[in-house]
Amino acid sequence: MESLAQRAALLRESLQKSQSVTDAVVSILGSFDSRLSALDAAMRPIQVRTHAVRTAHENIDRTLRSADVILTQFDRTREAEREIHKGPHENLQGFLDAVDRLRSIERFFSSNRSYRSSDGVLNHVNALLSKALVKMEDEFQKQLTQRSKPIEPDRLFDCLPSTLRPSSESHPEGGKNPSHSENQQNSEAAIYSPPALIEPRFIPFLAKLAQQLVQAGCQQQCSEIYSEARASALESSLKSLGVEKLSKDEVQKMPWEILESKIGNWIHFMRIAVKLLFAAERQLCDQVFECSQSLRDKCFAQITKNSLATLLSFGEAIAMSKRSPEKLFVLLDMYEIMCELQADIDTIFVGESCSQMRESALSLTKCLAQTAQKTFSDFEEAVEKDATKNIHIDGTVHPLTSYVINYVKFLFDYQSTLKQLFQEFKREDGTGSELATVTMSIMQALQNNLDAKAKQYKDPALMHIFLMNNIHYIVKSVRRSEAKDLLGDDWIQRHRRIVQQNANQYRRIAWSKVYLLDIFE
Repeated sequence: MESLAQRAALLRESLQKSQSVTDAVVSILGSFDSRLSALDAAMRPIQVRTHAVRTAHENIDRTLRSADVILTQFDRTREAEREIHKGPHENLQGFLDAVDRLRSIERFFSSNRSYRSSDGVLNHVNALLSKALVKMEDEFQKQLTQRSKPIEPDRLFDCLPSTLRPSSESHPEGGKNPSHSENQQNSEAAIYSPPALIEPRFIPFLAKLAQQLVQAGCQQQCSEIYSEARASALESSLKSLGVEKLSKDEVQKMPWEILESKIGNWIHFMRIAVKLLFAAERQLCDQVFECSQSLRDKCFAQITKNSLATLLSFGEAIAMSKRSPEKLFVLLDMYEIMCELQADIDTIFVGESCSQMRESALSLTKCLAQTAQKTFSDFEEAVEKDATKNIHIDGTVHPLTSYVINYVKFLFDYQSTLKQLFQEFKREDGTGSELATVTMSIMQALQNNLDAKAKQYKDPALMHIFLMNNIHYIVKSVRRSEAKDLLGDDWIQRHRRIVQQNANQYRRIAWSKVYLLDIFE
């Protein structure tokens, strides 16, 4: 028991010492807390000053960076200014790069108006841009004027397919012109090579100048400069080729021999103008004004408007002139070239700006077709009403017969053109005039006239000889020409029977005369 009591006493003594130690530790920790609070209070001003210093450093760094950016913009401005003062003629690319830098500088200071120097810099940059704009306009005009030269005729001829060039190589048969059908085949298979109006190496620079002017809002000035230079060159090219500005009165008063030659030239001019010159102008416009579809269409229309009007005016004067049979073939030639070029015109003169020009070309095509169709009717009527009294006393072939047959033979060189022309005048029931129908009408008109002329003979035998000879000439000519397939075997057999009938009538009359002579003898 005593040992147990001793152990309990020791335990109480240990617990008392532990409590004393705990109280001492708590007392010490309490003093630490008060000291830390005092230390924290003492450190707080230092921390505030340190944060302020750090913030000041950050502000200084930010200011230095901003200053560096601004100074860089100032340096870029000075570099660009030097290029602007030099002008674009020495180093066009450097000049254009300087303009781009100035626009970039303008955007920078416009978005950072808080800088005290922004307004002054912007005024200076805008002044430089205005000066650059004037110099770009001057350079654009100078480059176009220097590079826009008329294309010489020989160079244009070299761009034509070999079969259409006006040289001895094109006409190997002693300079003889190929037939109309050969010309038509040549033109259909022809490959044209539009000339380079401006040296290709200069076109990118013109395109860059144009782009800068358009970006600066100077579309009108840019369009006027370009159109004036190119229109002048185009008109000079056509003038060198031989295109004349003739009024409709002048055209209609010309002698037929002169007019016929000018029509042949006009057909050649139209082909060269559309397939070479106008095509080349469209290509150049597309390259220079790649930045603006509307501007390229507008410029092209302004450049080609007067030249196309001059060419179409001549065609309109011919279509509106007094109709005559000898004009039919040139009308068909003109109609044919307009049909050939219509697809090219629709492709080249694309866009709203060129709509009136497309309509003018199509209007001429329809006008030529209408005049040609009326000339057919006039010819048929003239054949039937031919009132010449000079018949051969021996009943041989009348000049009218040979004239009409030769006329019809020439028509068959234009078969495809005539089919297209007749298609323009379909009747309401959906059927249209065909070449066979027209040819038969002309032949019937001729036969009606021959019947009337035959009655001028007082001798019935000569009357039948006259009809026999003329109709036989017609049948023989048809059988030897392309008209044979068109008119058909029935038509030929029917007219051969007419020849035979007149031959039989002649024999009957001749035998009657012989019989009467025998009686009187």
